[in-house]
Amino acid sequence: MALQDKYATLIQQATSAGVSGLQVVEQNNVLYVTGTAPSSAVKDQIWSTYEKLDPEMRSGDMVLNISVAEGAEQEYEVKSGDSLSKIAKNYPGLTWQKIYEANKDQIKNPDIIQPGWKLKIPSA
Repeated sequence: MALQDKYATLIQQATSAGVSGLQVVEQNNVLYVTGTAPSSAVKDQIWSTYEKLDPEMRSGDMVLNISVAEGAEQEYEVKSGDSLSKIAKNYPGLTWQKIYEANKDQIKNPDIIQPGWKLKIPSA
C-alpha cells in the first residue's frame, strides 16, 4: 500500500482544515507532510488522526511537521492543579494577567479556574 493511501485521511483532514503550504512528499519509503496550521487546535487534531492511524507511532514511515501560523490564537485545556501563573510559565513572555484578559468571558475570578476549561492563549 502506498504511504499516501495509508495516510489519506490525515492528508484530507489537513487540506480541509486549511493547512497552508501543505506539501506531501514520499521519498525513500517515508512520507513527509509539512505545512502551517491556522491554529494549535487544528495542529492537535491532525496529530490525533496520526495517532489513530499509527497508535504507537512505530511505523517510522511518516515525518509530520505541522507548525502553527504566527500570531494564531492558541488554546490550552486547564488541568487539575493549574493556575493562570503556572500556565503562563509555559509560554515565554506571557503573564497570567494577559491570559486572564483574553478569557474574561469565562473567568470571573483569576484565582479560580476549573479543569476542562479551554482557555485562549494570546500572543506574548
